[in-house]
Amino acid sequence: MPLRRLIRLPQLLLTTVLLGALLASPPAAAAGSRTVPLRVATYNIHAGAGLDNVFDLDRQAAALRSLRADVIGLQEADRHWGPRSEWRDLAGELAERLGMHVFFAPIYSLDPAEPGGPRAEYGVAVLSRYRIVSAENHEITRLSTQDPNPVPAPAPGFGEAVVRVQGRPVHVYVTHLDFRPDPAVRTAQVADTRRIMAEDRGRTRILLGDLNAEPGAPELAPLWKELTDADPGGPTFPAKDPAKRIDYVAVSKETARVRRAWVPESGAGASDHRAVVADLELRGDAP
Repeated sequence: MPLRRLIRLPQLLLTTVLLGALLASPPAAAAGSRTVPLRVATYNIHAGAGLDNVFDLDRQAAALRSLRADVIGLQEADRHWGPRSEWRDLAGELAERLGMHVFFAPIYSLDPAEPGGPRAEYGVAVLSRYRIVSAENHEITRLSTQDPNPVPAPAPGFGEAVVRVQGRPVHVYVTHLDFRPDPAVRTAQVADTRRIMAEDRGRTRILLGDLNAEPGAPELAPLWKELTDADPGGPTFPAKDPAKRIDYVAVSKETARVRRAWVPESGAGASDHRAVVADLELRGDAP
């Protein structure tokens, strides 16, 4: 056998082995397609007061701890707001007690009662066991409760926190929509919500909030074009003998699946709302 053929044979064998390895390896997209579990919850904390209208943050901390959620959206959270919540930072304290990270997005931020004091704020918050890598307080249409003659106008309080769950960026939004019987403001708020969330289309998106409307309400219908409503199978408001569901967990259809959702019985008297909890499977970001 000529010397040249003796040299080329090992090269041919090496090429064959490498080609076989490449064919046996899964495509990159498939390799990253494993699902990741995540438990999320939403809870309107009623400024720290329970059904008896008595402020009791210990009671709410216990209720939240019992959910064993990885990410929680809070509504009606005071921060140095006034005597009803003892001038305390409710989201910050709850996060500390639960050992979670926190992002607070005020709807209202008023001048302090005394010069040099903290601003009086009220809004929504995200609590997360995972580190919050970025956050933003978006504006949506609101009809202020602090203005004696309000008109619909952009205002903050639509919070977005990006958390990294086992290497995957997850965009968590928390909101509190208008409570008035006329759905006009909620209709505008839903349009704003979809516009803002569309900036992260293709990413894993989770919407947590008190939407102040039932699932079949016409003003909410546009949300369900891109999001899956994690139906917990029961009402959430009022907490005692609840009659309607106005509290929601919703997830992007293309990147997450709802395994199960429920309204927990534990801690039902800790607020005037009941919580909604959902176990999700994250599928990874869409291409």
